[in-house]
Amino acid sequence: MSLPLLGLAMVGLLFLLFLLGMEIGFAMAITGFVGFALAVSWEAALNLAAKDVYSVFTSYGFTVIPLFVLMGQVGASGGVARSLYHAAWRFLGHVPGGLAIGTVAAATVFKAICGSSPATAATFSTIAIPEMDRYGYDPRLSCGTVATVGTLGILIPPSVALIIYGVLTETSIGRLFLAGIVPGLMIALAFALTLWAWTRANPALGPRGERSTWRERLASLPPVLLVLAVFLVVVGGLMTGLFSPTEAGSIGTCAVLALTLFKRDMDWPRYVKSLGESLRIACMVLTMIAGATILGHFFLITRMPFFVAQWLGGLEAPNIVIMLIIVAVYLLGGSFIEDLAFLILATPIFIPVVLKLGYDPIWFGVVISVVTMIGIILPPVAINAFVVAGVTGRPLTVVYQGIYPFLIGLLVCLGLVLVFPQISLWLPKLLMP
Repeated sequence: MSLPLLGLAMVGLLFLLFLLGMEIGFAMAITGFVGFALAVSWEAALNLAAKDVYSVFTSYGFTVIPLFVLMGQVGASGGVARSLYHAAWRFLGHVPGGLAIGTVAAATVFKAICGSSPATAATFSTIAIPEMDRYGYDPRLSCGTVATVGTLGILIPPSVALIIYGVLTETSIGRLFLAGIVPGLMIALAFALTLWAWTRANPALGPRGERSTWRERLASLPPVLLVLAVFLVVVGGLMTGLFSPTEAGSIGTCAVLALTLFKRDMDWPRYVKSLGESLRIACMVLTMIAGATILGHFFLITRMPFFVAQWLGGLEAPNIVIMLIIVAVYLLGGSFIEDLAFLILATPIFIPVVLKLGYDPIWFGVVISVVTMIGIILPPVAINAFVVAGVTGRPLTVVYQGIYPFLIGLLVCLGLVLVFPQISLWLPKLLMP
């Protein structure tokens, strides 16, 4: 069997293992191992697997992932999200749909310390949805809002997806963080406008809450300012070169832990839970990276990335059309495979094409992050929808019905980022020329 045909056969094996329910990292590792063994030898495949797994799990560069995950988990367990939601509710709760718009605002600020999308969805499922239920909000609106705002962590720093993309493509994580800020805020605004239009068309979906006094509003602001201070320290330190991404993760985690201890919102059981969840998520991500590394080495000897790049580069079509094809592949793949796993799998294949077309890898990282945001709430593999349905006990169909209106804003923002690259590149060029 020729190497290209063997590569296609292994792609079929990979999807078969996915459909059988095997963990994604192990499925990629097994596929790459078997393919390499058939192409070269079993001994070479054993050496490759051992070397790749060892190199990933002992790489200093990858330590940034568990540190930023721990930073978000400490914030989620330590009541930071609750304080931010309380502040947003004070300012916006009295307008139609105000509690849902407040959830968007609170989640946007919360993303400054938490890069995990499912963690944000789970946290606000326990905080925001009961409050919206108390004021008679339609479950479609409340559940759809929480599932959707969780995706902001894919783009707003410190984003785990941007960190992984930066490691895979050897791109500056500091510049990626800066590039995600403006598009992230733009998407948050699109979510708020969606809620405003939705509740204006049908006010019964999101009734008004109580109006707070200005004294109550100002009293709720200190936690917001402290979180923004942590964000500025982390991103500012990266931007100025004061510390590395790993050091930024360490400093950010210590700062968030100190904040929760100062507010007396952290105890030993919650701290242990944060450590356990961080370890689980970090091991899952590193296992996926190790599996993708083995699979990538197999694809390398089959020259599949070269053939893909050659085919796309040879298309008689404008560059933007080729980019739309790549985006469609990410959306399609993310509909059947967990989106972060597909990002790890597909990015090494497509990044040479993007560079050959003359596009900025920073811009492409933002584009893929927005595509991942769409994929993480797009059926059938919509992780955030599963999280919200599991935490609240609401039917999955109710959550999906609440998600669909937000997809319009996400698609519009994706189009703007694709057509106007300066939306994502302006801030990095300004602050890190």
